[in-house]
Amino acid sequence: MGLSRKQFNILEQYVVYGELTQRRLCELTGQSLGSVNRLVKELTGLGYVSKGKITSAGLDALEPYRVKRAIFLAAGFSARLMPITLNTPKPLVRVKGKRIIDGLIDACLEAGIDEIYIVRGYLPEQFDQLLYKYPMIKFLENPLYNESNNISSAMVVRYMLSNSYVFEADLLISNPRIIKRYQYSSNILGIKKERTDDWCVAVRDGIITEEKIGGQGDDIWRLLGISYWSEPDGHRLSNDILEVYQAPGGKERYWEQVPLLYCRSHYAVEIRACSEEDVTEIDTFRELKEIDKTYDV
Repeated sequence: MGLSRKQFNILEQYVVYGELTQRRLCELTGQSLGSVNRLVKELTGLGYVSKGKITSAGLDALEPYRVKRAIFLAAGFSARLMPITLNTPKPLVRVKGKRIIDGLIDACLEAGIDEIYIVRGYLPEQFDQLLYKYPMIKFLENPLYNESNNISSAMVVRYMLSNSYVFEADLLISNPRIIKRYQYSSNILGIKKERTDDWCVAVRDGIITEEKIGGQGDDIWRLLGISYWSEPDGHRLSNDILEVYQAPGGKERYWEQVPLLYCRSHYAVEIRACSEEDVTEIDTFRELKEIDKTYDV
């Protein structure tokens, strides 16, 4: 029998913080003291918690929810970041002396995720430099990156998506704690917005109900390119990505449109909240210059 969401949330806090009082668990989970007291009593009875700490049995209970791998989609050209990307793939561009992708990889390793794949296409040999710092990385090739959208990169990894993070490889991460060792269900990172002209989603009761360009209201979230896919959803994606890719116009799709638009009825993808300070998207050379003044010459 699997864990309930509330049981999972309690056990995850023990993993992150070690020994915890019930009052501290209330602060971390947002649940009432009565609810936390009941959950801790349940978990103690199951042998998952003892004396304010998680047990080895508790860690075993979390194992089905452990993230197994991280997949980086890094094949594109990133024309809007020219002239920097004429000679360097965007994930390898340095911001304040550090490659953009390094922060994401470091966050994965810090969370205990060391099975790491990078799908490359544009200037692929340049990614080899990562092996000096990260010898565990495995590269996968996307020869079609220049004639399709990122769904062609998803095609390369479509059998590997279960219990996996999928990253756009050009996100500048400031808060590595948003990359967690355990995830309960499929989700995409997002920032709540009153109004946006970017790609966004509508959300109801925590579940993404619609993807669109631009929106406003209480239920609008701007998506970030960090998602997690559970074991069953990963298996569904392997078939759905192929079906959408092979349909007329399929090569022009973005991969996340598969679960959020074209095959939405197959999934219940949650939004996972973060803030503007946690992750930054650098889309243009102007934005890069604003963040790192060494480019402003």
